[in-house]
Amino acid sequence: MRDKTQANSSAAGDWLIRAGAIVFFAGVVSTLVTMAPLLLGTKPFPTYMYDLSMLMAVGFLMAGAGLLRSIAQGRRQARGDHP
Repeated sequence: MRDKTQANSSAAGDWLIRAGAIVFFAGVVSTLVTMAPLLLGTKPFPTYMYDLSMLMAVGFLMAGAGLLRSIAQGRRQARGDHP
């Protein structure tokens, strides 16, 4: 069993990584929905629907920021543990 400091050590960027993953997958779904009419030969969606596809990039950046935040916290802890 991990002690309390180890359990909280990974919490710095975890919520940002999870939120980024959710936003990314929302972007994936919106991209699939937006591209479906083009593949099926039906009337395409309005332009703002294509803008929702950018959620993939936003989610990717959010998850990357959370990963960098977790790495930074790990480095700070490592510096504090080894004087």
